[in-house]
Amino acid sequence: MTSAVVFAYSEVGVRGLRELLAQGIDIPLLFSHADDPNENQWFGSVQRLAHDHKLNIVTPDSANTAQWIAKGAAIRPDFVFSFYYRHMLDKAWLVLPRLGALNIHGSLLPKYRGRAPVHWAIIHGEKSTGASLHYMVEKPDAGALVDQEAVPILENDTALQVSMKVAAAAETVLRRSLPRLIAGTAGAQPLDLSAGSYFGRRRPEDGRIDWSRGARGVHDLVRAVAPPFPGAFTEVKGCRVGVLETRLDAKPVQHPRQAPCLYASEGSWYADCVDGRLKILQLTVNNRPVAHNTVPPALSEQPLALS
Repeated sequence: MTSAVVFAYSEVGVRGLRELLAQGIDIPLLFSHADDPNENQWFGSVQRLAHDHKLNIVTPDSANTAQWIAKGAAIRPDFVFSFYYRHMLDKAWLVLPRLGALNIHGSLLPKYRGRAPVHWAIIHGEKSTGASLHYMVEKPDAGALVDQEAVPILENDTALQVSMKVAAAAETVLRRSLPRLIAGTAGAQPLDLSAGSYFGRRRPEDGRIDWSRGARGVHDLVRAVAPPFPGAFTEVKGCRVGVLETRLDAKPVQHPRQAPCLYASEGSWYADCVDGRLKILQLTVNNRPVAHNTVPPALSEQPLALS
């Protein structure tokens, strides 16, 4: 029986683990992260799936200790798989399996290597992204590519919607590649890293809106960090104003001399940007939702300057 030591978390972790089980892979050791009750967990639980299948799951602070690497070596696995595990694996793990150590990354490599690939792709206005299965090397997301599957990014797709598409693509890639990997017939193409890009992690503060980016740039940021992620925001009259859902509006700006600015009109909220108008479908003031046809006292002045 083919065996694998698996590192898995998030929705891709759940789907990748399910696919390994469906194809009869023996998983004697599974690494994950403990579910955090304080986290906005939009994805499935690897821990729950592992318990359902009576898998040996562990959640150490680090898997890169001599103790854990020795346990992995004693298993003598055919594969090591990493499915959205949050930590880089040491070289000792990468050289351990007989048939290779592979990772699933949420982009069309070599584009958007690194952290938060779905969010960065949306922020940069990409029309597509996907999932890539590749061999792991010491440099992140840089090993030879086995297979990838593209998914579309529609104009109003949020990061959550795209993340679920990418998770489905990851499942597809693994399903069709695993038999060839086991048989030793799966080809792999070296990545041309000069044709791609690398991005770092994102933090809640990165949701601050830069209104000089224009309507499309703001719209792309809003949907890239929309709930369940921390959300885009700006500051108006000392208040933190959350801009959680927008649409590009075909009508001309109402206050061209004051753009960028925020205002209510005919029961809806709008932002006049430097090059067009956004309709705001979800707005919060100091983390409290603003109902349609409502102008909070804090935002009573119209229009309100944005910077």
